[in-house]
Amino acid sequence: MNFFPQIRSKARLLLVFLSLFSFVNKHLLSSIAADVKSNVYIVHMGKRQHDEDIQLLKKTHHQVLATVLGSKEASADAMIYSYKHGFSGFAARLTATQAKTISELSGVVHVIPNQLYKVQTTRSWDYLRLSSHYPTEFVQKSKLGDGVIIGLIDTGIWPESDVFSDEGLGPIPSRWKGVCESGEQFSGEKHCNKKLIGARYFAKALEAEYGQTLPFNTTENPEYLSARDAIGHGTHTSTTAAGSLTTNKSYNGLGVGTVRGGAPQARLAMYKVCWNLDGGVCSGADILKAFDEAIHDGVDVISVSIAADMPPNPEFDAKNGIAVGAFHAVEKGIVVVCSAANTGPSAQTVQNASPWILTVAASTVDRSFPTLIALGNNWTTMGQAMFTGKDTGFVSLVYPEVSDLDYPRDCKGLAANSSAWAVGKVVLCFTSEFSHGPSIDDVAWSLRKTGILALIVAENPSRSLHSCPDNLPCVQVSYEIGMKILAYFRSTSSDAQVRISPTKTHDGRPVSTTLAYFSSRGPNSFSPAVLKPDIAAPGVNILAAVSPSELELKNAFAFMSGTSMATPHVSGIVALLKSLHWDWSPAAIKSAIVTTAWTTDPSGEPIFAEGEPMKLADAFDYGGGIVNFNRAADPGLVYDMGSEDYVKYLCAMGYNNSAISLLREHSTSCPSKTPSVLDINLPSITIPNLRNVTTITRTVKNVGAVDAQYKVVVDPPFGIQVSVQPDILKFNSTTNTISFSVSVFSTHKVTTGYYFGSLTWTDGVHEVRSPMSVRTVVTLSHDG
Repeated sequence: MNFFPQIRSKARLLLVFLSLFSFVNKHLLSSIAADVKSNVYIVHMGKRQHDEDIQLLKKTHHQVLATVLGSKEASADAMIYSYKHGFSGFAARLTATQAKTISELSGVVHVIPNQLYKVQTTRSWDYLRLSSHYPTEFVQKSKLGDGVIIGLIDTGIWPESDVFSDEGLGPIPSRWKGVCESGEQFSGEKHCNKKLIGARYFAKALEAEYGQTLPFNTTENPEYLSARDAIGHGTHTSTTAAGSLTTNKSYNGLGVGTVRGGAPQARLAMYKVCWNLDGGVCSGADILKAFDEAIHDGVDVISVSIAADMPPNPEFDAKNGIAVGAFHAVEKGIVVVCSAANTGPSAQTVQNASPWILTVAASTVDRSFPTLIALGNNWTTMGQAMFTGKDTGFVSLVYPEVSDLDYPRDCKGLAANSSAWAVGKVVLCFTSEFSHGPSIDDVAWSLRKTGILALIVAENPSRSLHSCPDNLPCVQVSYEIGMKILAYFRSTSSDAQVRISPTKTHDGRPVSTTLAYFSSRGPNSFSPAVLKPDIAAPGVNILAAVSPSELELKNAFAFMSGTSMATPHVSGIVALLKSLHWDWSPAAIKSAIVTTAWTTDPSGEPIFAEGEPMKLADAFDYGGGIVNFNRAADPGLVYDMGSEDYVKYLCAMGYNNSAISLLREHSTSCPSKTPSVLDINLPSITIPNLRNVTTITRTVKNVGAVDAQYKVVVDPPFGIQVSVQPDILKFNSTTNTISFSVSVFSTHKVTTGYYFGSLTWTDGVHEVRSPMSVRTVVTLSHDG
């Protein structure tokens, strides 16, 4: 049956209603808002109906806006974007009063204040057992992601780089509906090929947010008003996700080897939303427009290395552009992979925490960059750096002993004061995450022309190296080593000497895997029963292509660190999984990744999480663990989720029936008894407030041998008793999904912190492991 005439009629009726509403409210609303400052708001009107006319939908959006602004002309001037492909809505400049009025209209799910986001900025694939030289059975079967389209929402791309060569690729998938948009120094016809098949850019909302023409192409903010990448971040993430194989690449001789993406045969589409202002700023309304177009274009995976530059905020976390766009993408079968943010190691800092998003933390790999430090007393030690210059020979070592700096003895104070006392010398300084002032990177760059030879930076141990200029290396050492160097300095009267040798590259043992210091941690502050992050992947000192310093150059490679770098590792693996299992839902792919992850490093040692102090990693650090493609390709069982599961979650989180109905294609009602978030079919179990015996349910789907039989193995959190019924799952040709219950009881007599464990189903070949996180809460009695 064709519903198109009915939909068209409903839209026309809405236009008639809005015209009447506008007539009554035109002068009143205009006068109220006359002198009030306007800001960018996103008006979300839910999921677009399949047959809904796009042009009529756009007209409806303008009419909604005109009801508040009083005229079609005012509506056209205020409108920034019309979202009309994956979902219905628009972005516009509104006052708070106008936004509130629109939010109360029938057909509006919610109105979201626009938010600004920040980008979250070789060896890693060998570390993940995805070597291009010795591909495993599943890597071969995946055809390296051939036919899969990865969309990246990022800072743009440098199309001339060798890693985006389309040599050996077949025709562009016929389902592709995207475009290659021309702009400044970017030709759609010239710069796209069978590898980079799409490129768009979005800056209207950011421009509205700044209230002026964006200050591009200045000395401080070089930029291109096109999909071309001025920062290098998007080029780097694109390389990691799906870059073509290129050999003998390095950063000034460090990390020499083959650079490629996780899915080198996959196609790429770039949606540029982040711009070279304040280190890479992105507008939520621009991000939402990118999602809208990516859904329309036909991508299979969306990779988003972006997070809000603030502590998680419940309202934004529930209704931000990434969460809303991701929801509609997942409803279309698109897997959305996002960064967890770089605000670790403090607890409750993880972002992009919606259950339909695959949220990625950052780990290290088994690679280090040892840099020899020799003191004048013949004592030697190793620091970490990316020093590719000449050996310094023995030179003077100095330390800001006299406290005449703005930040006494702190590395971050060096930039604020005269450096004449350190010219031609190596400076020892100390710093910590609690130090105020600029970053070490900013300090080094500000000092690069002063004549200082090098900085020895004593800080909390971390494998993430500072991005210092080549002519002013920052050699990182622990506080313990820093104190030994300081003791030597103080033991000499005035002639402390030090020598720094060029950095080497070391791969493999004895370098262990750790969870990166900066990687944001759980628990999820907005919905504590939803485990976040979901998974970890390499995100420290990742070598990939970046934007060259000059337009005429093709290639440049650099190391970057961040959950931004971890995210495309997982996006590439998702592309391989899609190629193997086209019929798997986003939830099934997420489950396969979470339940098959490593919880030990390649040497069999437990994984530690960097912090103050370093500790054994747990589910709030890395979710299921370190991503493991070869096991995820054949997980045995998956915890699948569809629309009904997301409806349960939305009902449990307090959304009303009308809002949920608008998000979907049909009328939806929450059950009379509010569902529990604990029963959402996640591949993990998190109970944030265990008071009495709590029973939850899960359902698994067999994706392995038809007649498989699994038994449960429970590693309970400390002081927690766990009972599973049934404890054996028997599948056959007529039964490929089975539900089970998990009853959890605490033996603790006091309120505790979180304890961690796991619930694993095994058939002797597969181990389907769900991380468990439980916190006991004992309620105080008010009797007597």
